Amino acid sequence: MKAIQVDAPGGPEAMKLVEVAVGDPGAGEVRIRHHACGLNYIDVYHRTGAYPLPTPYGIGMEGAGVVEAVGAGVTHLQAGDRVAYVSQPPGSYCEARVMPAKCVVQLPDGIDFETGAAMMLKGLTVQYLLRKTQPQGGLQPGDFVLFHAAAGGVGLIACQWAKAMGLQLIGTAGSDEKCALARASGAAHAINYRSEDFVARVKEITGGAGVKVVYDSVGKDTFDKSIDCLRPFGLMALFGAASGPVAPLNLGVLASKGSLYVTRPTIFTHIATREATQAMADDLFQMVASGAVKIPVERRYALADAAQAHRDLEARLTTGCSVLLP
Repeated sequence: MKAIQVDAPGGPEAMKLVEVAVGDPGAGEVRIRHHACGLNYIDVYHRTGAYPLPTPYGIGMEGAGVVEAVGAGVTHLQAGDRVAYVSQPPGSYCEARVMPAKCVVQLPDGIDFETGAAMMLKGLTVQYLLRKTQPQGGLQPGDFVLFHAAAGGVGLIACQWAKAMGLQLIGTAGSDEKCALARASGAAHAINYRSEDFVARVKEITGGAGVKVVYDSVGKDTFDKSIDCLRPFGLMALFGAASGPVAPLNLGVLASKGSLYVTRPTIFTHIATREATQAMADDLFQMVASGAVKIPVERRYALADAAQAHRDLEARLTTGCSVLLP
């Protein structure tokens, strides 16, 4: 079958479409025939070597398709099941693969493959952020939260989910058009960080109090200012670094700005077991099935065009979710 392979880290051109053999699943594994593959910014980190992998390697963290075969010990899936996943190791940019079964879940009949492939990493990220990565005392309806990159794939899901929870989500984005998209998706407020000082606007919106939690996947360009947006005992949740890694933090800053908390969560800690993955997926599927969260698949690329998909992603030309079609 065809797969995208990286022989050495580099730019988009480092991704090559090659023929690889796919064997039978071993114990605890399944073989999946993909109908769609998700596209995420973490794929860029893998391609460039920011998150190193042994070469040669595949990339891609999520996909959806049909189970072709199951290995010994796999009881929650069988051949013919419609499934979706986000999982280690990377390698979803392909027509078919053998992979660990523990993070693969059955896809409800009412959710199509493109939506399934686009929603797992982003949707489960929002699930663990808003449901589990909460400030001291939790989150209640009416609370203010700040969410950077609110018009991206994760951000647009977060806008909808936060609204369903009754939260006042303040989103940031890089253009007036993206801000309008965030508001249309449920953000209570949206700030164009290219034309406005987001710290000043957050303080204005919250009456000077600040927000309970900042969810930041941007990193270097936003981290320090994000801390200035927090109220006392607030939580800084850094879950990505699209603009680069954050500089070492002087912990004394957390004291001087109000006994603040900082965390660096990852989805893979949260989906470490099949039971945890299933519970999180059930919550996500319920939010989608209810209509509270819609998954916007805005761009579709052929598997062979993965390099162009990465160029568009890095140029911040994409909104919502994008998928590769094998």
